[in-house]
Amino acid sequence: MSDSATGRSSGDGDGTRVVRAGLPEPVKYEPTLPGPAFAAHYHLPGEPTGPYTYGRDENPTWTLLEHAVGELEAPGQEGVETLVFASGMAAISAVLFSQLRAGDTVVLPSDGYQALPLVRTQLEAYGIEVRTAPTGNDAQLEVLDGAKLVLLETPSNPGLDVCDIRRLAEAAHAHGALVAVDNTLATALGQRPLELGADFAVASGTKQLTGHGDVLLGYVAGRDAEAMAAVRRWRKIVGAIPGPMEAWLAHRSIATLQLRVDRQSATALAVAEALRERPEVTGLRYPGLPDDPSYKVASQQMRRYGCVVSFTLPTRARADRFLDALRLVDDATSFGGVRSTAERRGRWGGDAVPEGFIRLSVGAEDPEDLVADVLRALDESAE
Repeated sequence: MSDSATGRSSGDGDGTRVVRAGLPEPVKYEPTLPGPAFAAHYHLPGEPTGPYTYGRDENPTWTLLEHAVGELEAPGQEGVETLVFASGMAAISAVLFSQLRAGDTVVLPSDGYQALPLVRTQLEAYGIEVRTAPTGNDAQLEVLDGAKLVLLETPSNPGLDVCDIRRLAEAAHAHGALVAVDNTLATALGQRPLELGADFAVASGTKQLTGHGDVLLGYVAGRDAEAMAAVRRWRKIVGAIPGPMEAWLAHRSIATLQLRVDRQSATALAVAEALRERPEVTGLRYPGLPDDPSYKVASQQMRRYGCVVSFTLPTRARADRFLDALRLVDDATSFGGVRSTAERRGRWGGDAVPEGFIRLSVGAEDPEDLVADVLRALDESAE
């Protein structure tokens, strides 16, 4: 959806943009954001020429959310379409399985989200060649030859490596490949992959986009009409659609996105700086730290560095004691919520990380309180 259609300027600041993103034109005595439309079918006399025909295909609540996300991922860009899905994996799967056929080659990050190995197995079962390379140092450049599609995840989850989206997109396009970027950890306020040359921006709205840990959601934004038509067709075929209440909750939550992202990013940096002074902490990663290996690239393409900090404690037992000692941080998976969470990622068995590796998602608590809680838990967990 273009900004001209909404009456908003592409020059608006992020705070202005998020509180008004996707809102319909004002109607006297109607709510600013209409409530969720619960409908499996619609009145449909005569030929089906209107926008809404059946609940698996379209919903007015989705439409408003799709407009909102499009305004954030691609402000001022014409011809960008956004589609919402039931989850982030539904969105990523829609791009992969709608664009690839038997005999095609796809490039995936070897250090990405832990569900990607399952995706790889399914792709290979369909006769698709899968190549992998790590995110750091733009390693995927070495495996682009003959690829049909490249999926980037930057910053990577949970290792927080960053790749140069523009550089990889230009190289992939030179090889005839489409590029999708998983923008979950950065959010559209942290980076805009479509502006950096990607063909698709995909994300899990479950995380910081909605930010309250109570909604499962995903989306795909893309600039190529034919490619997006295939993504839409895939959504229709598999029925990977969000409920109207989830879509409405997501749209409502976007209004506070800038406030949450700014607060959480600033606090994450404070936590990372505090952890840097602790001798028992190794492998500390946060793209916003000037001495982080990814800082140079991240500072060139990211406007905010995210809410996740990762680090390693000496042993599994030390990590478990640290998590138990935290007062303001819940031991839970996922990230991006207003309440801080942390977990020992090795408990899932799907990430190539040390046993003492911690992924900490910084919430919206007072920075001083959260830093103090983390440092106290480190002290209490020492043997």
